[in-house]
Amino acid sequence: MHRTPHGQQEGGTTACGPSVLSARLTGHPFGEKDSDAGGRTGRRMNSRLEKKHIFLLSLSTLNRGTFVSVELLNKWEMPFIRAASKVAQQVLLAPGCSCEPLYISARCISFSPRQVTSDASFHSVSFSETDHPKVLITGGLGQLGVGLAKLLRKQFGNNNVILSDIRKPPNHVFHSGPFIYSDILDYKNLREIVVNNRITWLVHYSALLSAVGEANVTLARDVNITGLHNILDIAVEHGLRLFVPSTIGAFGPTSPRNPTPDLCIQRPRTIYGVSKVHAELMGEYYHHRYGLDFRCLRYPGIISADSQPGGGTTDYAVQIFHDAIKTGKFVCNLKPDTRLPMMFIDDCLRATLEVMEAPAETLSMRTYNINAMSFTPEELAQEVQKQLPDLEVSYETDPVRQAIADSWPMNFEDSNARKDWGWKHEYDLAELVQTMLNFIGSDSRVAHAN
Repeated sequence: MHRTPHGQQEGGTTACGPSVLSARLTGHPFGEKDSDAGGRTGRRMNSRLEKKHIFLLSLSTLNRGTFVSVELLNKWEMPFIRAASKVAQQVLLAPGCSCEPLYISARCISFSPRQVTSDASFHSVSFSETDHPKVLITGGLGQLGVGLAKLLRKQFGNNNVILSDIRKPPNHVFHSGPFIYSDILDYKNLREIVVNNRITWLVHYSALLSAVGEANVTLARDVNITGLHNILDIAVEHGLRLFVPSTIGAFGPTSPRNPTPDLCIQRPRTIYGVSKVHAELMGEYYHHRYGLDFRCLRYPGIISADSQPGGGTTDYAVQIFHDAIKTGKFVCNLKPDTRLPMMFIDDCLRATLEVMEAPAETLSMRTYNINAMSFTPEELAQEVQKQLPDLEVSYETDPVRQAIADSWPMNFEDSNARKDWGWKHEYDLAELVQTMLNFIGSDSRVAHAN
């Protein structure tokens, strides 16, 4: 049997009793621990805890002093440090003897909101004037992700903003800056991305929109709700500043519609709307319970020239420009007098950056309405026809989309955003139409030339 330099046996017992003391410091429900006769400690872990932290603290009595050595095999957390220090203090204060080294082995499980005590508090990393956040955007190939990445890269540097999605990016997106695969339903994958890239801001754009969500409720529930839970847990665990967009779809037919204030009854009738109310409330709960720096804007219908419609009820306001340029004919799936709040994408992205940069003390709430303009399909068509008089517009109402639109706000009241962090839109209807036609018309002429 091998002996230590001080004559003590390893792996045996002495007259003073067993040489190994196991202390389970975390009390985590997903793992069990047992010891064999030789004092070796085995583990049986649930598959959900794929990566475990193991901490070994050995205390050896050397002559008149006590030597403490620490082997840290992975990152240890403050709750464990407090517990370990109590155990170590009891051992050090116990009467000395000439027995072999005393080993205290313990498991240190990484933090999860399911393990948080009621007095826990987590805060985002603060940045000096010379530091920049490291940003991860989920669902980055949607209507907003690419544009926001472009804006943030100008602000914080190209390599500080990572775009992610489960789809293959087009060449211009792939070569414009960092892009990685990220599935929000894969908790381990998300966690590795946050840790390996030292993420400090997380912008969560992954979602199924209103009309698409109604066609596949099960998938919408998984992506919009289960995916959100993964995002929230990771944001708390790593002290991230989290942005989750909400929408006009978070309101329902019993909500005040003209205007719709920040705080009122919501009660949406779509899985998309229900999931967005859930996101608002969960984010605010995590903020109050765990100190999560959660920020949310309720977007109106967003109009963008550099992306195709993605299955939303307000997508008619994007499609009309593409059809006007390409075919000169447009068929609208909403009634001509359906009024909804709208915003040009540049205003939307700028609002997102502004609320993320706003000092926490200026935010009187965590979820804000923002607005720019409100119009009907008929008003939009008339404005487009001022530029393209030959445009032919007809209406073939989609009953599903019309029912959704009829339950949504006609106009957003956004005075709190304007007062708290200085929100101010720049594009009205006329400027919106001119900008969209210039952009899409230019792209169309280039494509035709090519």
